[in-house]
Amino acid sequence: MTKSILNIGILAHVDAGKTTVTEQMLFTAGALRNAGSVDKGTSATDHLAVERERGISVRLATASFDWKDGMSHAFQVNVIDTPGHVDFSSEVERSLLALDAAVLVLSAVEGVQGQTLTFFQALRAMQIPTLVFINKIDRMGADVMSVIEELEKEFGVECFTLQSSEGVGDAAVSLKRTWSDESMPEAQIEQIVEHDDELLERFLEGEASTFDELDSVLKSAAHQGDLVPVLLGAGKLGLGIEPLMDAMVRYLPVEGEAEKNELSAVVFKIEHDNTLGRMAYIRVFSGQIKPRAILKTERDGETIEQKVSQIKQVVQGKYQAVDVIKTGDIAVVSGLTDAQVGDHLFDENQSDASGDVSHIASMVPKVARFSAPLLTVQVKADSDAEFPQLAQALQQLSAEDPMLDLEWLSDIRELHIKITGKIQIEILQAQLLDRYGLKATFEDPTIIYKETPMKTALGYERYWMPKPCWAILELELKPGKLGSGVVFVSQVSHNDVAAKYQKEIEATLPQALKQGIKGWQVTDLKITLVAGEDHNVHSRSGDFAIATPMAIMNGLVLSDTQLLEPILAVKISAPLDLLGTISSDITKMRGVFDSPEIEGERFTLTAQVPAATSIDYPVQLASKSGGKAKFSSRLLNYQPCELSQGQTRDYRGVSPLDRDKWILQARGAL
Repeated sequence: MTKSILNIGILAHVDAGKTTVTEQMLFTAGALRNAGSVDKGTSATDHLAVERERGISVRLATASFDWKDGMSHAFQVNVIDTPGHVDFSSEVERSLLALDAAVLVLSAVEGVQGQTLTFFQALRAMQIPTLVFINKIDRMGADVMSVIEELEKEFGVECFTLQSSEGVGDAAVSLKRTWSDESMPEAQIEQIVEHDDELLERFLEGEASTFDELDSVLKSAAHQGDLVPVLLGAGKLGLGIEPLMDAMVRYLPVEGEAEKNELSAVVFKIEHDNTLGRMAYIRVFSGQIKPRAILKTERDGETIEQKVSQIKQVVQGKYQAVDVIKTGDIAVVSGLTDAQVGDHLFDENQSDASGDVSHIASMVPKVARFSAPLLTVQVKADSDAEFPQLAQALQQLSAEDPMLDLEWLSDIRELHIKITGKIQIEILQAQLLDRYGLKATFEDPTIIYKETPMKTALGYERYWMPKPCWAILELELKPGKLGSGVVFVSQVSHNDVAAKYQKEIEATLPQALKQGIKGWQVTDLKITLVAGEDHNVHSRSGDFAIATPMAIMNGLVLSDTQLLEPILAVKISAPLDLLGTISSDITKMRGVFDSPEIEGERFTLTAQVPAATSIDYPVQLASKSGGKAKFSSRLLNYQPCELSQGQTRDYRGVSPLDRDKWILQARGAL
């Protein structure tokens, strides 16, 4: 019997029921003896104590099961259950690295919600084929046709419904298969033949096509995203789960058994285990990985080697050792002590004649970014004695979720992290207590601003005392277009500043630009090395790394900087009688909005609002509308704002403007 692999993500807005659906799939496939409950804290894919206590998924979780297509073919399905709350969108973002396809779960009552749209747009951008499962059809207020119409309108897709339902909104609801070799409604045939010229021509000539011919075109259209298969069910009742699983292996692309020799893999999740240490969740795109293999990754211009110790997969809710991960498969690897999310892995002897491995990394998909931290918060230990343990705990949590971007200022004993929303603070507090036994205080979060030069200026630094040292450089700082990031070029010959020192300057820029003269990351500028000098006796490695931040800050003082604030693209759908109230709210938040789209008794409004004024608005809107309004948002860009509308902060740690102290600290004399 042949066996194929399907890596599938289960995505949904919070509370649409995706974890329950995942649980029921595992139970139906025999991977669980009993289906767990999110409400009771017994679901297999909610591993963390905080997830079980609160009934909310915080981290992505993987599990594997086998499924047959009803004939001779068997499938290994690696299912990835993802968080639905907006504060944990970065977990979903990382899961996209590993997926062949996705199931998007919608509630038959709430329909298309904020995160649903965000996730679907990301799946489309990465060309990940998707099935839709309309869940909770047993609940009062369920309206399947309304949800399908909303799907097609909001997503701009053509849905192909595989089932019909009777008794929607009642526990006695039932399903009927409407697309099979025994049931081929003409309306659905017309849908399919529109995607195949030959079948369309035959249809117009009155010639019938077989079910297999039509179904083959449906599969192809689903793979291309031209048709989106839709299934119905009620996860809590187990209704519609088996048809969903059949449709997954039938209409979504799977990885066959053909083995490719050249290894290309990616780390999409990091976890820490008390026994096994750092555990890397890996998707293999080609080749294979075995225990004791030496794997390489390139990071920041360096090649890092690590040795695999053990390989495990999650089977029946437990880690099970395996001998190999093959093409298309997912597994958990221990021994990669320096692994980071996003690492591209390749064999120790693998590269082309020039040593280039970029062709290997190209096999890994580019993730469609849709989440970004908007808040920064300081974390304090309850006692000075616990500061080192808190710092180490936050280091581990930041490795698991790189968007936390821990900033450990050891000289002033401060810890700062970035978060997406305030719910994240509660979850982090619970994790610190559950996993590490640490109580921590989180200060009030602050919006993350940025800054950019206001005019072109030169930053000069001559670092040549106390010897041995020699690094002279002059950097031109020129404002760039909004959103352009940082560009570095050099006009200096290698005779004046050796190539290795010019690379040192460029490598130092990210750290040098982390804090500007207003205390925020500096961005949207072009930095040009216009002059410089090294010394064949006194210049040493690290000298230009010390001098570069001083030159940058000197230039920023001369140019001054413009404060930039995060702007959100917002979409609000609400009852028509709230149009005036919501329009007024947006204006008060310093936002701008387009003309509303009015349909029946509801309207849809798209707007741009500063994050600083709108961070709590979703809660206020829910209260004002009695839960009848829908709100979705995403980071649009950063735009200039007045100092009075934003916030500046003091430089944290030793500033390069305090030249003597900066040099002493850099040389380890403080």
